Amino acid sequence: MKLVCEKDKILRAINSVTKAVASKTTMPILEGILIQTNDNQVKLTTYDLEIGIEYIIECDVKEQGATVVNAIMFSEIIRKLPDTDIKIEINEKNLLVIECEGSLYKLATMNPDEFPELPQINIENSIEIEQNSLKDMIRKTIFAVSTEENRPIFTGCLFQINNNKLNVVAVDGFRLAWKSKFLQNKINDFTAVIPGRTLNEINKIILDSFDTVKIGVAKNQALFEMENCKVVTRLLDGEFLNYSSVIPENWETRIRVNKDIIQNCFERISLISSSSIEKEKKYPVKVFVEIGKVTISCTNQTGDAKEEIYVESEGKNLEAGFNPKYFLDALRAIDDEEVFIDFGTSISPCVIRSVDEGDYTYMILPIRLKD
Repeated sequence: MKLVCEKDKILRAINSVTKAVASKTTMPILEGILIQTNDNQVKLTTYDLEIGIEYIIECDVKEQGATVVNAIMFSEIIRKLPDTDIKIEINEKNLLVIECEGSLYKLATMNPDEFPELPQINIENSIEIEQNSLKDMIRKTIFAVSTEENRPIFTGCLFQINNNKLNVVAVDGFRLAWKSKFLQNKINDFTAVIPGRTLNEINKIILDSFDTVKIGVAKNQALFEMENCKVVTRLLDGEFLNYSSVIPENWETRIRVNKDIIQNCFERISLISSSSIEKEKKYPVKVFVEIGKVTISCTNQTGDAKEEIYVESEGKNLEAGFNPKYFLDALRAIDDEEVFIDFGTSISPCVIRSVDEGDYTYMILPIRLKD
């Protein structure tokens, strides 16, 4: 194997595939990048047995071949080389030789035949969506994915096609995030739960562009295909929450408020809420709604804070406690200028929606306040 490649091209490929390199494994081969040439293309592949990523780049291939090299060492060397063409080849001692201007590195390699093949997926259903739209849908939901491994199904996002609408839903037991988008082409209904870790990595790979990404789903695998990159991931098994049935249809108290104003208010109040000397204790932020006004406050051993903001309000006065992080995660994901925040009682969920018939919904469970 012998090739010459521009640094920025190969570095872009390396940065994408290293997201699927195994970190804790008894199989050293999974800590490597499989490098394969095909005519004037080079394909880089990584696979940790849960996520697999392939990235293809054009370059000047002088001799065909394949090898596996330690991903961390290879990526760090390439990253620190000068911004010019890099020569890569396998020498007679089966070492990977990297040359660039005055730099020369030789790395041990592994047998490419021992690298596991990525799963072959027989796609049953698929959709195509602009990369910027998928990026936005992931950003608006991923923060609500559960980190509790005792309920694996909630460590992923539900991708549901229903009546030609894509719904992406995340839930962790304390909050729910739901973003939807109508698709232009007629698509069969289907559901799949994609691991949150996979979506985080895909979000780093896809571009903020109108280029499309194809999402294909089989029985227990999903495939994300872009122009020069392919990501394979396992799907999560289990019954996902019937999310639409848990969101309250009616409200007792509603406020209409500028999103930035209430977000900034929660940002400041959370300084007190999160600064407790007793780190293991969670101190809720108290939200008190009355006619035309919301008071947000918090008290603990560190001190106390109170902010008042003027809003449009309907319904009853209400007092409820919330984890400020949950409110902030939702508000930071919203791009609209104004939002409705709907409350039931002090112990029922709060729902955040767009004023302009938006395509997202956030639901947050309150924390019971002590008398």
